[in-house]
Amino acid sequence: MSKVTERVQALAGPVAAECGCEVWDVEYVREAGEWYLRLYIDKPGGVSIDDCEAVSRALDPILDEADPIPTSYIFEVSSAGAERVLKRERDFERFTGEEVEVRHYQPVGGLKSHVGTLVSRDADGTVTIAVKGESMSFKSAQVAQVRLHMTI
Repeated sequence: MSKVTERVQALAGPVAAECGCEVWDVEYVREAGEWYLRLYIDKPGGVSIDDCEAVSRALDPILDEADPIPTSYIFEVSSAGAERVLKRERDFERFTGEEVEVRHYQPVGGLKSHVGTLVSRDADGTVTIAVKGESMSFKSAQVAQVRLHMTI
């Protein structure tokens, strides 16, 4: 994580908690010539627009005072989303047994992604899913991203 996102995470954590939420992730990215600071939040039962607004309003003056980013940027607060990316060990533990999509850097077995039930993620980063009752494991070097998968 970059120093900017680490600093924002540290500032945002207590603010989000006061609003009944937790910080899921922080992004600081350049898109279409503009810098964006995005804060993704979560809470049991889901995040509403009111939650996003409350966290944004409470955090904005703190960010202005702490000034963790010396240049101008666009600040956004949103839900982590139903198809959120799993990154931390606790994310994988929390969503074990849920359906996920494992996206690969290069095709594995002819496919760029596999969908199945999350079984585990080992300390070495190997992700194991169950697909139609069969276990499939992917080494960390094969895994570009793991995200929750919603079936329509």
